[in-house]
Amino acid sequence: MSVDNFKTNIYEYLETLPKVTFLRLFEKPATCLAIFRLLPSIGRQIVMSFLYVEAEIQVQDVNNWVNKDGEKMLPEALHKLSRLRIFEQKNSSLTMNPTFRQEFKNALTGGGAQQSFGLPCSSPDKHPVDIPFLDQYATQQWESILHYMVGTSSNKTPSRGVLNLLERSQLMQYGTDNPDTLQITNKGFQFLLQDVNTQVWAFLLQYLNMAEVLQMDLVEVLNFLFQLGSLELGENYSVETLTQTQQQMLEDLRDYGIVYQRKRGSRRYYPTRLATTLTSGNMAIAGAALKNVTAGDISKTAATGNSGAGTTGAAVVDEESEQGFIVLETNYRIYAYTESPLQIAVLNLFVQLQSRFRNMVAGVITRESVRNALIKGITARQIISYLETHAHPQMRKKTPILPLTVVDQIQLWEMERCRLKTHAAYLYHEFNVQADFDAAAKHAKDIDVLLWSNPKKRTMVITQSGHDQVKGFVKRRLNNPRG
Repeated sequence: MSVDNFKTNIYEYLETLPKVTFLRLFEKPATCLAIFRLLPSIGRQIVMSFLYVEAEIQVQDVNNWVNKDGEKMLPEALHKLSRLRIFEQKNSSLTMNPTFRQEFKNALTGGGAQQSFGLPCSSPDKHPVDIPFLDQYATQQWESILHYMVGTSSNKTPSRGVLNLLERSQLMQYGTDNPDTLQITNKGFQFLLQDVNTQVWAFLLQYLNMAEVLQMDLVEVLNFLFQLGSLELGENYSVETLTQTQQQMLEDLRDYGIVYQRKRGSRRYYPTRLATTLTSGNMAIAGAALKNVTAGDISKTAATGNSGAGTTGAAVVDEESEQGFIVLETNYRIYAYTESPLQIAVLNLFVQLQSRFRNMVAGVITRESVRNALIKGITARQIISYLETHAHPQMRKKTPILPLTVVDQIQLWEMERCRLKTHAAYLYHEFNVQADFDAAAKHAKDIDVLLWSNPKKRTMVITQSGHDQVKGFVKRRLNNPRG
């Protein structure tokens, strides 16, 4: 799934909110800035053009602001701005929401005294942590969830709250053969192939739905999530400015690896890279920084209260080496330069693994391995997208990145399962008289609702839409044989 897709999910959720909720959301500068970042580029351009113009602006004048390429995207951008309550259109003029205008100005200029961008702690932390430690912590927490989903061994089991969310989001469900154990679903298999930002937002959107059920203040929950996206990585913030609901959220977000607190009840918290990239729109940032590390490294660092220079090499990773580890050949053989049990488990969803070495696994993409993935709900497009996203830097030097023969064959294997389509229909049979069948079949053919017929067996199949007409014809004929 692309970045645009995960943004669309956020849009779809926000667009369902009533106007009064948006008015409360817009009271926080950090929320206004976060929503602005999630807008398409042409939408951001329009907002900035309106920001310091108090008067109404005609839609026709806005149309003149874009070139020919932008004319196609402008109607959708204006529609999105209206659905997000940033703009209101009256007749042929546009006006900006005054609350959004003022608080967005405050976000850009540093005005206001709401401290919606968090309150940095004034006193130094007795147990300071740095960015490499936060990256490792986020990796351990988030990957423990993914390890649990694929069933690989992990030193850490997710909390009860995480397990409830996995079940509620239908990523996992209790099996019929083992009702005490959660098992991954088709939706869960698809979830594993997404990038980190998409996975995190999928979790948070489900968390928002659960917050409504628990009667938590939805505005406070959303404000805090948007606030986290605007915080500085490596800085520690005080909980004094957080509401009771937001302090309750810290415990859940800590389980996801989005924030770090040394212990429950701590008066300070650190946002991790998973938090600070929530609204950045860059799916590679989190993926590049999250490096596979052992739980022992985290525990050892936490025990000492700091993260020394020794952890830097484990967490600071070159983006290409982390994102690109897969080499795919035209003969369907695949080589993955990784030691991660999680990445190997994901590959095993659609690759027939044949050998494993210290820093590499080798396998082959076969018809059977792809069909197994398709049965689990994974699509050919998702497999291809995953291979492209994690292609080795050497493969990225070529255009196209993946061998076309392999890409086409994966799509053909998917098409094999789509050769038959089911449609609702009605079966007519057991006619006592051949003439009655012939008349009914002729009538069905005349009105173009006959799908199939067998005169010898006096059997025919009628479309669902034509059932009432044929049924009425048969009844009239049986009641009046001479008609």
